[in-house]
Amino acid sequence: MSEILKIYNVSRETITKLKAYESMVKEWNNKFNLVSKSSVDELWSRHIIDSVQLIQFMKPTDKILYDFGSGAGFPAIVLAILCEQLFPDLTINLVESIGKKTTFLNAVKTELKLKNINIWRERIENLKIADVDIISSRALAALPKLMEYAYPFCKSKTRLIFPKGENWEKEIEEAKKQWLFEYSVIQSVTDNSGHILNISKLRRKKW
Repeated sequence: MSEILKIYNVSRETITKLKAYESMVKEWNNKFNLVSKSSVDELWSRHIIDSVQLIQFMKPTDKILYDFGSGAGFPAIVLAILCEQLFPDLTINLVESIGKKTTFLNAVKTELKLKNINIWRERIENLKIADVDIISSRALAALPKLMEYAYPFCKSKTRLIFPKGENWEKEIEEAKKQWLFEYSVIQSVTDNSGHILNISKLRRKKW
């Protein structure tokens, strides 16, 4: 079991659900191409544990999380499984516009009996604006575009949690051309070139 799961004292039931989710991704991947074939053999470390580490940004007071471009459910399904145990008051909203992926996500929700998630087959631009504590997104777009998507949902309390690769500094500098924000950066535990951006107080620059 990964060290990060030990840190959070994750229950045996939670581990079982994570393993069941892993099996479903592998089973459905042949038909739906949910993740790249080159990463299937590393699914646990490359996708699941990579998603698990985002739990460190959750707070007991958080109520609503939106995950943009949820795809196969990383990180949102992983966080939902963990939050059943660790943050039971948090509702996670998965936003995905591709039908075959929402079909898979709904199958996971049913099979794993996840009551803390909503699945929206919708483009981000067409979502009804909600009161959001956290916005997450993994491998959807460059940071300036993610900020454009997130901005309508942002209140003073809203945090943006975005895993990024080795070009994260360049993306930050690019985003600063259009946006004002505060941020911190944490090294990924699964990838030496990976980092997680924790962004708050997003405002559009005034010219």
